[in-house]
This record gives sequence, structure tokens and C-alpha cells, in this order.
Amino acid sequence: MYFSELEKLIANSPLQELSPFLQADFLDSIRHGDHRRWQRLVSELPELVPEHLDFGPVIEIGSAAECSEDKRQQIHKLLFEFMPWRKGPFRVFGVDIDSEWQSNLKWDRLADAIAPLEGRTVLDVGSGNGYSSLRMHAARARLVIGLEPHIPYYGQFSALKHFIQNLPVYVLPLALEALPRPLPCFDTVFSMGVIYHRRSPLDHLLQLADCLRPGGQLVMESIVVDGEKGYSLMPEARYANMGNVWFIPSVDTLQTWLEKCEFQNVRLVDVSTTSHSEQRQTEWMPFDSLQQALSDKDPSVTVEGYPAPQRAIFLCEKA
Repeated sequence: MYFSELEKLIANSPLQELSPFLQADFLDSIRHGDHRRWQRLVSELPELVPEHLDFGPVIEIGSAAECSEDKRQQIHKLLFEFMPWRKGPFRVFGVDIDSEWQSNLKWDRLADAIAPLEGRTVLDVGSGNGYSSLRMHAARARLVIGLEPHIPYYGQFSALKHFIQNLPVYVLPLALEALPRPLPCFDTVFSMGVIYHRRSPLDHLLQLADCLRPGGQLVMESIVVDGEKGYSLMPEARYANMGNVWFIPSVDTLQTWLEKCEFQNVRLVDVSTTSHSEQRQTEWMPFDSLQQALSDKDPSVTVEGYPAPQRAIFLCEKA
């Protein structure tokens, strides 16, 4: 398993507290019906070491010229078994993974605003299959650790990592709440698309603060709604067909939450309405997407009648 390299990197450092989560007995304890199958699929991927790597808008691992047609078909077949691919896009030895989200668009909205990642130790909370984590590596981060408790996405990253084992980018099958506290080891912490899935958003912010060194930067991205300071939407049941949404703040409310949790220099860097070009159904994610989440009669509201998703990005620092 690729965690042996991470163990070496964090040895004799405060991050060594993560070591119990890197052991075989912990990984074997994962409870998901398909986890063993995904492990088997990763083991069946061809042993290829890519010469071509490009971590631009489309993350490219290897080129079509670096493997035979038979192996490319094998890669396609096996990676397709990890569907649905939510984040991306990727190209793996010529196999195009057209993900639901064009995650490069979100990255473009924040890349020039954040503190330079060169030489930094970075935590990516809710990292999914590692698309943004790999973009962080391309921005010269020293080490990127992603946290992803949703095992299907962790499985997807494991499949990608099979080909890029030497990169200092890792995704752990953990929720933020599982980390030892405090663990003030990270120069930059990203929490993108997570806070509205938390029953207690302030606890989430305090946990993020516990992971930052003093002066370290938090990159916070969330769905937001229009409203006054102090207002947040609490859906009665589902929001945009999502059942695990608790609080969606207004922009001013999210800023207040950050300030109340003693982050400083809080500033808004972007607010964007999610478009069908950014989130949509594809062959690699054929299930309900944004189109099915919005009203047919009025796309400015969700199927439940709530305001359609807007996303805001805040930057701030730990005091």
C-alpha cells in the first residue's frame, strides 16, 4: 500500500500522530461492500510508470503512446468500474475520464488568490478522488494530505495513485473529525464543498483551525444563499436532491462564522452560480446531476423550491 511512503515522510514530525491510520489493520477495518472489489481492481491495473505527467486543467497521467492498445482498453475497463467519477477531468494513458464536475473551473477561481503553496504542507478536507490535491501538488506544495471518508472516492484516488506512487500526494479514508486534536501542522487547509454537509458548521471551522499553524491559511468554499447577516437556509428535507445538507449560509453569515471562530483577515474572493457547463451528466457519471436538481420551469430554484446553488470562496488566516 502507498502509505508506507507517507509514513517515512512524517516520521519524527508532529504529523507522526497520523501513523495509526496508515497501518494495514486500520485499512482492513474499512466497512464498505465494494471496498475489497476496488482493491482487487487496483491490483489488476497494469504496472506502468508514466513518463508524461501534466497537472493542468485536465490531469494527465501517462500518454497514449506509453502503452499498448490492449493495456489502454484494460485501463479503461477497470477505471470505468469505479464510476461515478464526480471530480476531474483526468486523462490516464489516453483514457479520458469525463467527470461530472469540471473541477478545473473551481480551481481557476481560487488559484491566483491563495497564498503560494510552494514548500507548504497542505490538508485537503473532503478531497474526493484527489483532483484538487494534485493541482495543489502542481503548485509546488511540499506535501498534500487529503481526507475523504466516502470510500468510493478514496477508491478512485487509489486507482490513480497506482500510477503515481512517488508523488507526495495522499488521500486518507478519514473524516476530519477522526484526526487527533489539535494537530497544528498545516500551512494551508482547504475545505471545499464540505461545511454545508456538517450538522455543526462552527465545530467544523474550529476543527479546521486546530489543523492550521498560527498564520496558516484556510481556503473555505461553500454553497451560499442570498440573505442578511445571520441568515442561513436549513432545508426541511433535501436540497438540490441532496439529503445531507444542514445549513447553507448567506455570504455575510459565513463571514461571521469565520470571524467568530477567530480567523482573521477574512475576505471574499469569489461568488459564482453553478452552471450546466461546470456540473453535468457524462458517460462516467450518468446519474442525476445539476439539471435534475433544478426546476424545469424555473432554473433559478431547485426542485424543492430553494434558491439554485451559488458558491462562495473565502480566504482567512488562523490568528
